[in-house]
Amino acid sequence: MRALDQLKKAVSMTATRKVVDMPDGSEFEFYCTPLTLAERNRAKKNARSDDTIDNALQLLVAKATDEAGMKLFHQGDIPELRNALPVSVVEALMLAVVETEVQEDDEELDMKSNPKTAKGGRTSNS
Repeated sequence: MRALDQLKKAVSMTATRKVVDMPDGSEFEFYCTPLTLAERNRAKKNARSDDTIDNALQLLVAKATDEAGMKLFHQGDIPELRNALPVSVVEALMLAVVETEVQEDDEELDMKSNPKTAKGGRTSNS
């Protein structure tokens, strides 16, 4: 098996559910597939600058979908995302898009390996 085929077989490119807590206590739910290099480059080109916020907004618009795969935002929404919402909400949405499953897996392993944070975890004192 070619190395590239092995890599492609080892990853999932299916959309995962993302949840961001809102200031009013509600949750905003959306879905997105893992970010590819091509998508990141496209977002950078669409941002027309090296500004990290512009790039992240482009990624949010390009990647955030509902459960059925329909886009939640459009290019025309970017000014409103910038001006009508608190920075904390927009940053949480942008972070959720670029968050990787690897980070989530690492956190889960850390919790399991630390008996103080793991639920029902056992230590090997026997």
